[in-house]
Amino acid sequence: MSLTLRQLALPALLFALAGAPTATLRAQQQQLSVEDAFRNPALNPANLKQLAWIPGSKDEFSYLRTENGQDALVRGRAAGGPVQPVVSMANLYKALQAAGAPTLKATAFPQVQWTGPDAFLVTMPSREVFRYSTTDGKASKLFGYQTGADNVDFDPTKTRVAYTKAQNLFISRGGQENVAVTNETNPAIVNGQAAHRSEFGITKGTFWSPKGNKLAYYRMDQTMVTDYPLVDISEVPAQAAPIKYPMAGDKSHQVTVGVFDVASGKTVFLQTGEPKEQYLTNISWSPDEQSIYVAVLNRDQNHMWLRQYDAATGALVKTLFEETDTEYVEPTHPLEFVPGHPDQFVWQSERSGYNHLYLYNTSGKLLRQLTQGNWLVTDVLGFDAKGKQLYYASNQDGTIQRQLYAVSLGGGKPRRISSTAGTHAGTLSPSGEALLDSYSSQTTPRTISVVGTKDGKSQQQLLSAPNPLSNYRLGQTKVFPLKAADGQTDLYARIITPPGFDPNKKYPAVIYVYGGPHVQLVTDSWLGGGNLWMQMMAEKGYVVFTIDSRGSGNRGLPFEQATFRQLGTQELADQLKGVDYLKSLPYVDAQRIGVHGWSFGGFMTTTMLTRAPQGTFKVGVAGGPVIDWRMYEVMYTERYMDTPEQNPEGYQKANLLNYAENLKAPLLMIHGTIDDVVVWQHSLKYLKNAVDKGVQLDYFVYPGHPHNVGGKDRVHLYTKITNYLDQYLKPEAPAAGASSNGQ
Repeated sequence: MSLTLRQLALPALLFALAGAPTATLRAQQQQLSVEDAFRNPALNPANLKQLAWIPGSKDEFSYLRTENGQDALVRGRAAGGPVQPVVSMANLYKALQAAGAPTLKATAFPQVQWTGPDAFLVTMPSREVFRYSTTDGKASKLFGYQTGADNVDFDPTKTRVAYTKAQNLFISRGGQENVAVTNETNPAIVNGQAAHRSEFGITKGTFWSPKGNKLAYYRMDQTMVTDYPLVDISEVPAQAAPIKYPMAGDKSHQVTVGVFDVASGKTVFLQTGEPKEQYLTNISWSPDEQSIYVAVLNRDQNHMWLRQYDAATGALVKTLFEETDTEYVEPTHPLEFVPGHPDQFVWQSERSGYNHLYLYNTSGKLLRQLTQGNWLVTDVLGFDAKGKQLYYASNQDGTIQRQLYAVSLGGGKPRRISSTAGTHAGTLSPSGEALLDSYSSQTTPRTISVVGTKDGKSQQQLLSAPNPLSNYRLGQTKVFPLKAADGQTDLYARIITPPGFDPNKKYPAVIYVYGGPHVQLVTDSWLGGGNLWMQMMAEKGYVVFTIDSRGSGNRGLPFEQATFRQLGTQELADQLKGVDYLKSLPYVDAQRIGVHGWSFGGFMTTTMLTRAPQGTFKVGVAGGPVIDWRMYEVMYTERYMDTPEQNPEGYQKANLLNYAENLKAPLLMIHGTIDDVVVWQHSLKYLKNAVDKGVQLDYFVYPGHPHNVGGKDRVHLYTKITNYLDQYLKPEAPAAGASSNGQ
């Protein structure tokens, strides 16, 4: 286990303070506020804005650098040498305005998209797209698209853009702007938007072919899905704003995939067949634009067919292979075709229990398994130019770490590229000969380096972020393993002790919990994966604790599926092992332990207060909690719980309405009034149930907020959470925030 930055610096710090001026001492005693924790970007590790490889170049990259108080675009080479200026913000806006762009005050450098080594695109707020030439410093307008556009998606050639407006899909390009791909009049049938409530790795609803000649898109028919009422209170009188929300066990939407030919203007639909309640996931184009591949999943989510369709006719060509699992199959990654080998692709699968890489040909024959072991690939970075090496990130050298690797497609043992323990994220260069390696650890805020893929050596360091919290008196953060309730499985925990820690004192403790799938809270990264609010709470004299219980992310199916059909049960058992650990510490006051979480963490907070032995927790704050899984969305819930008809016992056991009478500790429940993820009805039903049973409950809503309370209101939210915890765990503490008096 690595030491924290505070531990490493302590001897030198003590020496320096011996003769330090009073002002320096005061600076090093600064304390975090709630505003700092959520609204002070200066306290985040420095980064390189818009860092990216330049396509078509000899492994050149670009990023923004501040010059004379303004951002300027610069470029450098992976091989080294001085960074060269491309254009200043002022000169870029001058060129854009000379080309007819609206006059705007240049307050920020616009987002750029390189189209090649000598030009990039800029999209103005007016939705006009301009090309800037780095050779002559001039801009030219290419095309525009409608204001109010959503889901904007440029094609690979950067000469066309697809976008949605309301329920329809459009394309703009030079000479042909705002061409309607669909003309749907029913708002319950939407085109070009992410389908299946963005499960299965789905992040968008449009899929350009490699040369931009065709556009595949989701058509989602929601007419059979029940309307769910949301209310817009910004109008007087308030207006109904219903959404389509398929709950577990109910009718789900029906999805098809259209393929629009840009030249002919015609659309065909893939013949994905029956049953219509199925999931069409991981859409991939073949390199020659002739075929589309879709991972088709049944509604039970235990059987997947990887299928090839003819892009010209929509006809099914063949099923390449199938995957089944007694619990669930969850495909989340499209095919990765091998450069120079259009008949080969890499497929990611959890069929072994861990996400690994498999090399197939387009006949459906498995050529070889590229990675294997009780660890998982977390990201595929790409191939070298010759299609011989594949680069990826994984946790094979430590559950809480991320390292970068290469593996030969011809077979053989993977080769580690990154060298330092911690968390690495890589972006592969056009040639595959270099990586932009963004790295952090518990002791390193962030470094960004250019690393050679052949030897893993740093070719140059682009950034070494200073510690943004060096003037703050932080506590010590430790990351370590504990045994799960089964007595065998390692769980990773993080504990933050107060600054000026005295082992002879008794401190109250706050547990921050999530515990659900696809989320890993404890990592070997800056602050151990924690956030500044946790550090602030430690400054206030709390021991702050988190443990990733079974069911949480990046540990493989045996770990994740331990909670199958019984959400809340194994997670609770593991969280209570964390409580046992806290109580074993002589400096933790076992009578003053609180818990807070949001979403699945809100479900777990409420579970912990009502299903754990009475007296375990002094107080809890549950935000946006799932209360009854019957009321949560189809795709997520049925994957982990099956349907209510298939698993009535599991739904009954997990339903927190059944435990409201067990609530003895103070609980603050919080919800956004237009939450379209965990709908408001969850906590309202819990509140009604508590009233019916004579159970006292504190409750607060954020009008007009969806599932997460963001923006400036997040300061209000965490001021309220902090004050509530203070009230019951540290009643002597003053309320956080000048205008807040707690609950």
